[in-house]
Amino acid sequence: MPQGKIKRLVADRGFGFIETDGNDDLFFHLSSLVDDLNFEELAEGDVVEYEVGETPKGKRAENVGRP
Repeated sequence: MPQGKIKRLVADRGFGFIETDGNDDLFFHLSSLVDDLNFEELAEGDVVEYEVGETPKGKRAENVGRP
């Protein structure tokens, strides 16, 4: 599973962006977090692992969790 760092969090809207190894930013929504991780526990700079999913709007991070 790839890993990246949380680049930006928009807490009041429940989403953020993960900086990938390729320096791309992947969108994630709080609904993409694995069961044992709460959005409120996340901070910018945290390392997370994720899967890449496709949506009509492009790629996004899914199954986001701690490594």
